[in-house]
Amino acid sequence: MDVKTHWKGGMAFEAVADSNKPIIMDSPTSAAGLLGPAPMEMIAFGMAGCTAMDVISILAKKKQDVTDFDVILHADRAGEHPKVFTRVTMEYQLTGHAIDEASVVRAIELSTQKYCPAHAMMRQVFPISQRYIIFEEEGQGARRVVAEGSYTLEGE
Repeated sequence: MDVKTHWKGGMAFEAVADSNKPIIMDSPTSAAGLLGPAPMEMIAFGMAGCTAMDVISILAKKKQDVTDFDVILHADRAGEHPKVFTRVTMEYQLTGHAIDEASVVRAIELSTQKYCPAHAMMRQVFPISQRYIIFEEEGQGARRVVAEGSYTLEGE
């Protein structure tokens, strides 16, 4: 993969990779106003997006009736520069009808152990934990928790 990052002025940069889909990155300290996410946010986006795509794909193959799905990444950062991530918790929130908890756990397991390169790479640098909450959709935006738990990668 190749990435070209082009300065747009101030602290804003446009990055383009092999997909040819540009993204603007900026800094919260930008005098011109924030034009895009900060680079560390992009890393978090990549981690959350990578596992989210895996999990939803696996659950679709398992014919799970998922109607809404979020992956929320909670990142702790060092207090001093370079302010790296020191720990991450991935929270998978799934809403649907009769979603099988074992299928969710297996999807998370496959993502974190086999398919997600972002997770495989980042777990070499800092600990990553996973938790999940499964909601039963009850209509008109209402839902209730039917299962929750955590998944721990062997050796972590």
